Amino acid sequence: MKTLAKLPVTIVTGFLGSGKTTLLRHMLDNAQGRRIAVIVNEFGELGIDGEILKQCSIGCTEEEANGRVYELANGCLCCTVQEEFFPVMRELVARRGDLDHILIETSGLALPKPLVQAFQWPEIRSACTVDAVITVVDSPAVAAGTFAAFPDQVDAQRKLDPNLDHESPLHELFADQLASADLVILNKTDLISPEDLARVRLEVAEELPPAVKIIEASSGRLPLDVLIGLGAGSEEHIDGRHSHHDHHHEGEDDHDHDAFDSISIDLPQADEALLLDALTQLVVQHGILRVKGFAAIPNKPMRLLIQGVGTRFDKHFDRAWGADEARITRLVLIGQDLDAAGLEAQLRAALSV
Repeated sequence: MKTLAKLPVTIVTGFLGSGKTTLLRHMLDNAQGRRIAVIVNEFGELGIDGEILKQCSIGCTEEEANGRVYELANGCLCCTVQEEFFPVMRELVARRGDLDHILIETSGLALPKPLVQAFQWPEIRSACTVDAVITVVDSPAVAAGTFAAFPDQVDAQRKLDPNLDHESPLHELFADQLASADLVILNKTDLISPEDLARVRLEVAEELPPAVKIIEASSGRLPLDVLIGLGAGSEEHIDGRHSHHDHHHEGEDDHDHDAFDSISIDLPQADEALLLDALTQLVVQHGILRVKGFAAIPNKPMRLLIQGVGTRFDKHFDRAWGADEARITRLVLIGQDLDAAGLEAQLRAALSV
C-alpha cells in the first residue's frame, strides 16, 4: 500500500484587521489547481470571514466551496482545539488523498502556539505537518503604537502612566503571535512612509528568532510560492518558542481572552448612512475593536456586507437576498467589557427602530 506524504498545513495568524482574510482570498484565487481545504476560525457568532472566503472565484460551485471551508465558530482556536479542531482535522486527514494543502485562518484573538502544539497529537502528527505559521502585521497600526488598527483606550492610558510598566494584553497578544511565526508579512506597506516602515521592521524583528523572514506586502498580494512550501515543520520546534501566555496552558484556569467580548445584535432593516454613523459612534464611545456583519437596506435587493476595524469601515453588496430569507441586519461587535443590552439600545435609538 502506498504511504501518503504528510499533508502540509499553513496557519495564518495576526491581529484584528491585519489582512488575514484578504491574504487567504488571494491564496485561493491563485491556487493554480492546488486542492486546498480551509479552516476559518471566527471569534463570535457570525461567520462573516467564512462567507467572504466561500465567495472566492476559485473555479468551484457554491456546493463545492461549502464542502471545503470548515468554519469553527465558537471562539479562538487555542481554546477550542479539543472541542472542534480535532474532529475537523480527523475528517480532513481521512480525505488527505484528495487534498494538497490546508489553510487555517485563526481568530484575531487566538494564540498560535497551542494550535501548533495540537499537531503533535499522534493522530494528526502522522498525517499532517505545519508547513509554516504566517503572522500578518498591520504595519500602520504598529507604526502608530496601537498594534490593531483602532488604538485601544486602556492601552493608551497605560502608556501615559509612568508608574505602570506591565505590558498590555494587546501588546502581549501581538508579541505572542510573532513568537510562533515562521514568516512575518508586514502588510499595508502602501499606507505608511518608508521611514515608519523601517521602524516597524525593527520593532517586529526584536520579537523574532533570527531565522524568521520578514517580507512586505500590500493587501497580501504575494506569490503563492513565497507563502507555501516552506517546510518549517513548526510542530517540531514550537515548544521552544517562548510566549507570554505559556503558563495559561499549564494548569491555570484564567485566560487573557476573557477580557474580550463578542456580542451579536439583530436589527431590522436600516438606512445605510444612519447605520454606519451609529456604528462609528459606538466604536468611539465604547472602544470597540471590530465590527462585522451584514445589513438589510430598505429598497435594496442585495445584502450589505460590513467590516469595520476601529472607525474604518469597508462595505459592499455581496449577494441578493434569498426569496425566503428574512431581511434583517446582523452585527457582531468585538471589544472589551462590552454591555450587550446597552449597545443594542443605543443602536436602536440611533436608527429609531
